[in-house]
Amino acid sequence: MPELPEVETVRRGLAPVMEGSLIRRAELRRPDLRFPFPSGFAGALEGRRVLSLGRRAKYLLIDLDGGDVVIAHLGMSGSFRVEGADAGETPGDFHRPRGKDARHDHVVFHLETADGERRVVYNDPRRFGFMDIARREDIAGHAFFRDLGAEPTGNALDADYVAAKFRGRQTPLKAALLDQKNIAGLGNIYVCEALWRAHLSPERLAGTLVTAAGRPKKELVTLTGAIREVIADAIAAGGSTLRDHIRADGSLGYFQHSFSVYDREKEACRTPGCTGTIGRIVQGGRSTFYCAACQK
Repeated sequence: MPELPEVETVRRGLAPVMEGSLIRRAELRRPDLRFPFPSGFAGALEGRRVLSLGRRAKYLLIDLDGGDVVIAHLGMSGSFRVEGADAGETPGDFHRPRGKDARHDHVVFHLETADGERRVVYNDPRRFGFMDIARREDIAGHAFFRDLGAEPTGNALDADYVAAKFRGRQTPLKAALLDQKNIAGLGNIYVCEALWRAHLSPERLAGTLVTAAGRPKKELVTLTGAIREVIADAIAAGGSTLRDHIRADGSLGYFQHSFSVYDREKEACRTPGCTGTIGRIVQGGRSTFYCAACQK
């Protein structure tokens, strides 16, 4: 499943085409994806102008005139493809090329843009993605968003915020970071990378990073900074390119070439002066990569 940086690169790739465009027609080529489309979904989009493209955690938010917002999730294999008179592009940044087989083109937005007619095509071979529509004023309380924690890219994420979430928690640090109620949008790859940068073990209990008075210890300050940095680095590089995701210009991103720990089992640790090797354990059904020598 794409993580936050991949979804952000999709948003940035779609924004120049979609923002300000008029949706002439929305074409649904099947009645459902993971869930059925909302009743009247296609009709509700036709003739509407796209005001902006946003993101909340791993969800794309397409704001329309009139106050409605299209909520889109890529699932396991979803991607958007921009088509015009001369060429097609696939916004996003994924490791294996996203599907372009027309059999899996399930939604087509026919747009009128400043540069002429364009089509934004949603392709999803596994159909684990989905789309919904809601009023902008209802987004914060929507079932998809109401329990989400702070974004790792915003000013709300600081050590004091994380300390309040971790205080007294006897949960392993890896699981606490993956809990979307604590921090929204963090996934397995970037949690592994952030823990390595902070030199913290994924098995350490989250509550041990908080004082009895509820204040963040130095290690938690370091971890919070590492989370923000690794997400920023991944977005700047265009995402992790793990699995299936592709960028706006169709090229692959390069953050995967700078993975320090993820998917590097039995390789030497890259921490200066560390003589350890990267190991792998399974936590919550997911592989965790870390260096037992320098992550404590």
